[in-house]
Formats: sequence, C-alpha cells, structure tokens
Amino acid sequence: MHTIEVVLAMLVAVVASGYLVRVLPFSLPLPLVQIALGAVISGVFNRGHDLDPDMFFLLLLPPLLFLDGWRIPKQGLFRDKGAILELAFGLVVFTVIGAGLLIHWMIPAMPLAVAFALAAIISPTDPVAVGAIASKAPIPKRLMHILEGESLLNDASGLVCFRFAVAAVMTGTFSLANASVTFLWVAAAGLAVGVAVTFGVSTFQRWLWRRFGEEPGAAMLVNLLIPFAAYLLAEEIEASGILAAVAAGITMSYVEMSGRVSGSMRVQRSAVWNMLQFTFNGIMFVLLGEQLPGIVERAVTTMGESGHHSPWWLLIYVLVINLVLVALRLLWVWLSLRWNLLRARRRGQKHGEAPGWRIVVATSVAGVRGAITLAGVLTLPLFLPSGDPFPARDLVIFLAAAVILFSLVTASIALPQLVKGLQLPADSGERKEEDLARKLASKAALSGVERMRQQLVQNQTTENVQLYNDAASRVSLLYQRYLEKDNGPDVDPEKVRRMERGYRKLRGAGLVAEREELFRLTRRGVISDEISRKLIRNLDLLESRQRE
Repeated sequence: MHTIEVVLAMLVAVVASGYLVRVLPFSLPLPLVQIALGAVISGVFNRGHDLDPDMFFLLLLPPLLFLDGWRIPKQGLFRDKGAILELAFGLVVFTVIGAGLLIHWMIPAMPLAVAFALAAIISPTDPVAVGAIASKAPIPKRLMHILEGESLLNDASGLVCFRFAVAAVMTGTFSLANASVTFLWVAAAGLAVGVAVTFGVSTFQRWLWRRFGEEPGAAMLVNLLIPFAAYLLAEEIEASGILAAVAAGITMSYVEMSGRVSGSMRVQRSAVWNMLQFTFNGIMFVLLGEQLPGIVERAVTTMGESGHHSPWWLLIYVLVINLVLVALRLLWVWLSLRWNLLRARRRGQKHGEAPGWRIVVATSVAGVRGAITLAGVLTLPLFLPSGDPFPARDLVIFLAAAVILFSLVTASIALPQLVKGLQLPADSGERKEEDLARKLASKAALSGVERMRQQLVQNQTTENVQLYNDAASRVSLLYQRYLEKDNGPDVDPEKVRRMERGYRKLRGAGLVAEREELFRLTRRGVISDEISRKLIRNLDLLESRQRE
C-alpha cells in the first residue's frame, strides 16, 4: 500500500508543479520545482521510496526517448549530423578520460575504474532536462536541434562506457579491443532493432486495417507499446535499448509520412502522447528529489572513504567536478567548431564567420544532466564478487545527483542570459518553406476538388449538376484565396501576416461563440447530448488547427 500512496503523491506533485511555476513570483525551471516537491514527499513518507533502476529505465525512459526521436526535426538532425555525432560520441569519451583522471586525482581513495564509471555516467546530457530548460530560455532553433540530437544519442555511449568501467571494477580487467567491438554491436544492433520494430509493427497494423478496418483504441495502444517492444528486444540481445527507442521514434516519423493514418487518430494520438510526456517527465524529476535526502545522508556517513572527515569537502568535490565538466565541454565544442570550419574552408564552402563566443559558451552550459544519470548510477552493484562492498558507491551516487542539480541550476540561470538576442544561421527560410508548402497543397486541393466535381456531375440531372458546381466553387474559393493573396504587385509580407493573425482571432472568436451556443442549447434540452458532443468535437478539431 505504501508504494501506491507514494505513486499517487508523485502524480499530485507533478500536477502541482505545473501550477507552481506559474504562481511563483520568480521564474524557476519546472524540473527544479519537481525536485523540491519530491524532497517534500520523501519527508512526508519518512524515507525515499526504494527505486528499482531497471524498472525505472523500462517504464519511463523508452516512451520519452521514442517521443523525442519522433518529434525532433529530421532536416536539422541530418544537416548538423557532424556536430551532433562529435558531441554525442567524441565528447563522451573525452569527458570520461578527462573527468575520470581528475576525480581519481582529487579523491585518491576512489579507484581509477570507479572514477571512470562516475565520469561516464555524468557525461551524457538528458533530453528531458534539456527540453525543460529550453522552455524557459528562447534557445535558437538550430542550437536546440543540435542539443536535442546530442542528448538523444549520447545516452547510449555514456551508458556503454559506464558498463565497461563497472565491469573493470568487478573483474579487475579491461580490454580496449573487446570494448570497441562491443560498443559497435550495442550501437548498431540497437539502431537496427528500433527501425525493424517500428516498420514491422506499422506494416502489420496497416495490413490489419485494410483487412478488418481501423480500430482507434487498439491502434493507439499499439503505438504506445512500440517503444517498450524496441527497448526490451534490444536489451534481450544485449544491445542498447535506449538507442532502439530513439531509432524507433525517428522511424515512426517517416512511417507517419505515408499519410495512412486518419486525421482524427493523429489528433487523439498527439493528445495522449502530450499527457504522457508531461507526466513521465515530471515523475522522473520528482523521483530524483525523493531520492535526494537519502543520497545525501548516506554520502555524509561515508565521507571517510574519501580521506576527509568534514562534510564540506563534498561541496568542494561537487564544485570542482561541475567546473571541469563545463570546461571540458567548452574545450571540445570550441575545437569541434574550429575543425568543422576548417574542413568547410578546405572544401571551398562558404560558411561565414567563425561562431561567436556566446554560441560556444551557450552550447557548453546547455549540457544539462538528468534522470538518465540518476537511474544509471543507481545500478551500481552493492558488492564485489569477493563479497567486499563496492568502493565508494554512496559517494559516487551523491556526486552524480549533485551534478544533476548543479547543471540544472547553472543552465536555468546562465542560459537565458547567454541566448538573449542570439541568432544562428540557416533557419531563415522557414517562412518561405511554409508559404511554398501551403501554395502547393492548395493547388493539389483545387485539382482534387475538380476531379471529384467531375465524378459527381456524371449522369446527373441539370439541377444536381448546378448544386455540385456551386458546392465546388464554394470549396475552391477557400484555396483560391490563399493562392491569390501573395500575388499582388504591391504585397507587403508584414501586412499579410497581420491579416492572417486577424483572421485567426476572428475565426477563433466565432468558434468560441458557436460552441457556447451549443452548450446553451444542450443545457436547455433543445438538442441531445449525443448531437452536442458530435458538433462540439468538430469545433474542437477546427480550433486545434487554428492554434497550430
């Protein structure tokens, strides 16, 4: 019963956090509020809930990573693939070596392999935390795409390095050749499993729809189960379940482009996933806050393991480790940008001036750690094969949790100032792309309307032909209006945008009034509940489209 109460309290905390960030007189990132509420829950229930890291990984991470992979802009992902891969893999290895050596030097009582394990688990950034910080800071789109891509891919590389380091502690041996082969298998097999699961399930589902008809509820449930299937299958063959979930999400975006899913299902699916994203994101940070008091208590009691007896040394360790992480990331980002610029010049490409210092610093500060670091470090074994306790386990867990908090606080304070007024190239054509897409879609719509009109008027009476022609004209006017609005000789783009905003506001006001009238008619008994729900649902769909 205790577990159920804790889970319910966490859900209430997630709901409360959404309102608290709006009520508070000062701006705080949502994750920090959720961590604080988690600490309150831990105090109410006297102790932190015993967290099973494997269960945590399975229940929360696959759907979130799947959704991030699904929604990340693919054009930006492939455009900046070089920078993303350098950050996701090169930076992780660089951080593991650099931070690991420094941690071992600073805390000699911590074996080198354990120091490498700590450095590995704090090296990957967290997509959930990055997204949460980005909601409070107007990060340029291109920079955000790079950060999202990095955080989606570096989890696998960080966790693989972590597992190798832990295995070295447990066995006392390490083979670079075996580690390299294993890493390639883990990454390649994980990506392949994610792609195969999504394509396989989607193909089978479409076959069922053609044969037996579409069932929205079952289709929704299948969509929710895909990330879990990809994760479990990958883990079963000792590949990366995290990369499998990400690959499954990216593949789902291409499957969706087939256009074989009905519009109503897409609306429902989007609503369900938005709710799950908010809930699972919140639970992860609430869990972190709930674990914190116990983590701090155990770290203080085991302070003697580091060779110092004052708990204040813990603060020094945290500050030094976080400064080193930022410095290593800053150095790697600067070197990476310089290298990419040099390669572009050698190819004769014109990439403009070198990135400014604010871009480099913002990219470094935005490396926020999150729940993946916590869940990973909690998987540390309690004992060695010899029966001895795992060296400095509680201290490692505390330092990892402190890195999460420090990175969140630092990013939430520094990032908004760094990105204020910051502009990155290559995103200027979005408006033109949108206008072009709308025009081409409108032309296709006009052709479709004309084809359907010709089919309808065949073998019809004169009266019916006139009715169909009038209906076609009314529908065509909606599309023709958009095609003609930008073709005038003296068209002002800003004027067109103002007109669009005015149209949206006026259309929105009409929808609100229409819906209120339907509610009033239902309350008076003029129309039935069934008819009311049907009509209001159509209005809701129109309103959701107006807001996009």
